Amino acid sequence: MPRTDWGWLITPEELASWILHEDEELLVINKPGLVICHPSKHGPWSSLIGACREYFGAERLHMPSRLDRETSGVVVMARNAKLASHLQRAMERRRVMKIYHAILYGETEHAVIVDKPIGKMAGSAVILRRGVVEEGPPAITEFEPVAHGGGYTLVKVLPRTGRLHQIRVHANFIGHPVVGDKIYGPDEQHFIEFLQTGWTPKLAATLILRRQALHASEWVYGPYHFTAPMPSDFQTLLDAVGYTL
Repeated sequence: MPRTDWGWLITPEELASWILHEDEELLVINKPGLVICHPSKHGPWSSLIGACREYFGAERLHMPSRLDRETSGVVVMARNAKLASHLQRAMERRRVMKIYHAILYGETEHAVIVDKPIGKMAGSAVILRRGVVEEGPPAITEFEPVAHGGGYTLVKVLPRTGRLHQIRVHANFIGHPVVGDKIYGPDEQHFIEFLQTGWTPKLAATLILRRQALHASEWVYGPYHFTAPMPSDFQTLLDAVGYTL
């Protein structure tokens, strides 16, 4: 993706390489990290849905759910409003299974189910920050270690609920934040510093990855089962600690 002074610009060639599935009703994309899902002021090729509309000549596409800018992986789009509404209801009723993979700081070999409510974090300098708060709505996340070494752990993650920042909040709660996470990583001030100065060698030395190491690897509903391969930046980090996917 060509770098600009405001972010990334998607090219048609790149978008074509991200397509996981296409039919008359659905479009499924393996979104890279640092690509935003929804339209921006920088034109259609600055967002995933805008680029898809341009590339496929679609007047409208519907995104029942999205991924954060820094999260990579499966994004499902519906070509009609009826299907989009159906999928959104299915997700609200927890009938769609989403499986993630993440790389966490620290090493652990024990699976854990975190059953802790999540809500707005009082006293944080970051307005968006969430945390485990007793008055928050319920949230449940399963973490299953896949491999560990070199100070990191690769985990398979199954969120049973869909709260804002849920995986990242619960990873922080168990003492193993997601690598590269500017808000829930070693220090939330990294997020403020990033907004002020952009990506710097200082941030790179602490956060390791330019974006949070969170990947939506599988999406399952009824006859649909879509899988996105692990991203290259995951493999680069894992190679450095001697583990190959």
